Amino acid sequence: MKIGMPLSYAGGFAETVEALLEYESVGLDMVLLPEAYSFDSVSQLGYVAAKTSRLEIASGILNIYSRTPALLAMTAAGLDYVSGGRFTLGLGASGPQVVEGFHGLKYDAPLGRTREVVEICRKVWRREPVDFQGKYYHLPLTPEHGGGGLGKPLKMINHPVRDQIPMILAALGPKNVALAAEIFEGWQPIFFVPERARDAFGDALDEGKAKRDPKLGDLRIIVDTSVAITDDADEKEAAMQAVREHLALYVGGMGARGKNFYNDLASRYGFAEAATTIQDLYLTGKKAEAAAAVPDELVHGVALIGSEDWVAERAAAFAAAGVTSLNVSPLAKTHEQKVATIKKLREVAP
Repeated sequence: MKIGMPLSYAGGFAETVEALLEYESVGLDMVLLPEAYSFDSVSQLGYVAAKTSRLEIASGILNIYSRTPALLAMTAAGLDYVSGGRFTLGLGASGPQVVEGFHGLKYDAPLGRTREVVEICRKVWRREPVDFQGKYYHLPLTPEHGGGGLGKPLKMINHPVRDQIPMILAALGPKNVALAAEIFEGWQPIFFVPERARDAFGDALDEGKAKRDPKLGDLRIIVDTSVAITDDADEKEAAMQAVREHLALYVGGMGARGKNFYNDLASRYGFAEAATTIQDLYLTGKKAEAAAAVPDELVHGVALIGSEDWVAERAAAFAAAGVTSLNVSPLAKTHEQKVATIKKLREVAP
């Protein structure tokens, strides 16, 4: 099992990257950099590539709307080049709050658009003239779709380091999970409960894998989680509270009623009543009460909090559920404690 870690896109970035060599030395395999409505992650991923030599670097995620498919392909090829073949392109649909609110673009057809983006990216990396007439993207843009008739199929000038850069899809909904299992090298779910993952995702994964090209290899499953390895009761409770608040933010506040993917996921895990309560409280400004309503069973399900033996047991449960990489956020207070957490997790994980 590989160990990854997300990098914060807010504050202290340069200092965090300078410390990556310490994480690398204790067994960290991968870093993932989010992009929301922050600094762009591409420039920062280039900085990470220049400062490291072994770590796999990944976007976690670039949304499929704010960059054209060809630009996503160019960006991935460029990052793969400057990192010496260490880049993984993490994609996702994001959500209407970011896509429509920050970028001013219509949030539509995430499934169909994602499929076409993947096909176009792989054409670009193979240096094929990009002649693609899909439902959502038209390359070249023809007059019947608003073009001036002067475009022609072009192929990438540079030779990419790899003609198939790995792609992972951040997905929670059944259709998008099936798509990840069908055409992506990897799938990145958030709030993954190993014992209940089969109920929440099993049918979708089976559907996608039935159509999967064997050339893609086995599906990588990269799971976001939080970790605190401690025997101290107060430290455990502080870590549990941090995860409760994080879950409350997403289950309660990341989306409107009926349009919250994380709330839907909590319901699929069997916490429908709690999910409704959390959302009701959060959307009425009662954030502390919303966090208190998060079931401990859900916190323990998605996070690795407890003694060394407990964390080893939970990591084994993730592996048994098919997880190949843990993308962990250490819940320690100091940098030294966070490095020690990664080192210990590397020792106890399968």
